[in-house]
Amino acid sequence: ILMTLVYTAITIPYISMIGVITSDPVERLSANGYRFVMTKIAAFLVTIVVPMLAVWLGQGNKALGYQFSMGLMGAMGALLFIFCFLTTRERSEPEITSLSVGKQFKYLLRNDQWIILGVVILLLMCGYVIRGSVAAYYAKYYLNGGDSLISPFLTTGVIASILAMIATTWITKFWDKIKMFRYTQIITFILSALMYFSVGRENLILAFAFYFLINFFCDMQMPVFWSSIAEAVDYGEKKTGPRVSGLAFGGILFFQKFGMGIAGGILGFLLSHFGYQADVEQSARSLTGIALMMTLIPALFHLAVGLLMKKYLINNEYYRDIQLALAQKQA
Repeated sequence: ILMTLVYTAITIPYISMIGVITSDPVERLSANGYRFVMTKIAAFLVTIVVPMLAVWLGQGNKALGYQFSMGLMGAMGALLFIFCFLTTRERSEPEITSLSVGKQFKYLLRNDQWIILGVVILLLMCGYVIRGSVAAYYAKYYLNGGDSLISPFLTTGVIASILAMIATTWITKFWDKIKMFRYTQIITFILSALMYFSVGRENLILAFAFYFLINFFCDMQMPVFWSSIAEAVDYGEKKTGPRVSGLAFGGILFFQKFGMGIAGGILGFLLSHFGYQADVEQSARSLTGIALMMTLIPALFHLAVGLLMKKYLINNEYYRDIQLALAQKQA
């Protein structure tokens, strides 16, 4: 619990930095693209390196090996956070408000675009957590690949996510980023439905192909979403007057964690409902449940996101108007 609290305290100013290192929406999106590429690469390396370190450091004691390995990862993470703090600068300096938390919260609730982003991240996390948590079960039981198939299957998803981050920074140079956000979530819904109805237990290659495509299109929204928070803050300043930045980013993290909590509850209920039991041959009902949790159930959350983002207004053109209005106000 203490680690989670400390990490959250670090993360709020960390993600808020995107809004003050530049005021250019294209640069913000690009910065988030690089950020998530590195995030996915780090996650990929950890899944490979930590098990190897655990064997080497544990010297036959696997539990001790993982304890040392995670301690090393924590130390590296702390050093990287310090490096980030020492080497970044706030180039955009918006006016800092001295409002009480209660008043900031009141103004934040009047920011309809921020509320949309909050609901969107909640829905996204429900879809992500349910699909991500059951992916290993899908590879092991539904595709009948055992433990040996889990690593290559999950790696396929990570590679797709890395490529999605790179593709987003390029595609948004030519296509409206909010439209891309909406349509990629609808495409994720369609691909997930197709995966459920077309991938049988013997269709290994098809399962890998669909999993790659779903992760690719699903994750294309990430740089757009996290750069949109700063733009929603500016929208709120234009609409209500005071600027509410830190609470806005912290509130998004609350929605994110809340979505993860809801997804965890849904996942536990569904696994129990479909009769899943670990490390035994699964029943037909359990296999159907695993397939549903991998495809159609998270797909509904992505469809809801795609439909909800139709109400989100702040594309690059709209944001330029906001910047102009704020510049005139400050002048």
